[in-house]
Amino acid sequence: MSRQAEAVWDPAQYGVYGDERARPFTELVGRLGPIEPRRVVDLGCGSGELTATLAGRWPGAVVEALDSSPEMIAEARAREIPGRLTFEVADVTAWEPGRPVDLIVSNAVLQWVPEHLDLLPRWIGALAPGGRLAFQVPGNFAAQSHVQLRELCRSPRWRDRLAGTVRDDPVLDPAGYLDRLAGLGCAVDAWETTYMQVLTGDDPVLEWVKGSALRPVLSALPPDETGEFLTAYRDRLRAAYPARPYGTVFPFRRVFVIATRHAP
Repeated sequence: MSRQAEAVWDPAQYGVYGDERARPFTELVGRLGPIEPRRVVDLGCGSGELTATLAGRWPGAVVEALDSSPEMIAEARAREIPGRLTFEVADVTAWEPGRPVDLIVSNAVLQWVPEHLDLLPRWIGALAPGGRLAFQVPGNFAAQSHVQLRELCRSPRWRDRLAGTVRDDPVLDPAGYLDRLAGLGCAVDAWETTYMQVLTGDDPVLEWVKGSALRPVLSALPPDETGEFLTAYRDRLRAAYPARPYGTVFPFRRVFVIATRHAP
């Protein structure tokens, strides 16, 4: 996660619906195919569970991971493997490799970084010839979960405090990323998937967004106003995502990109 989000991250809340959150990462890494990278960097690693799977997938690789959230890195460090898997607190916007990297992974991070399109040339330049940049971002900013959140933040009751906390659409579509990265001399595989997630429990969509999109809002609100805001947002989500006998359907669009740097 990037400091641009200006949010305090809660590893336990983010871990709610962990299987659903892990699925896009698994799809992204699976699309890489039979490669054998020696040096892997995970930019925005969160609490490290998924990063640890990279070390397991490529036992001959050194995996370096960073995240700007001290709370997330504190959780991740229990998974370190000396000499093979390390975690540190750092901002992805300031990352500079000491030597070329075979694989850069960034999972559900770039939507938090307003200037992330400006980072892409630097990250491609950090790759060894034939190296790959693989990332995925949520593409659901037109979904009711986000529309209702933006409307509530910009309502008369909350706009003075919250109007600037939620951006409209911070990512490109697959064609947009393909064009940008092909222009940097890469072979690009870009696609999107909409997962029809069936969530269970009380107000499950609210519990989902508490771990992600709501973090900047919750960080901006004083404790005595948080309950009022969550109640109003919960009511909007209940209307937008009605519970069914089998659970609550929460469609979630994801955008995936793998860019391979051409060898000279």
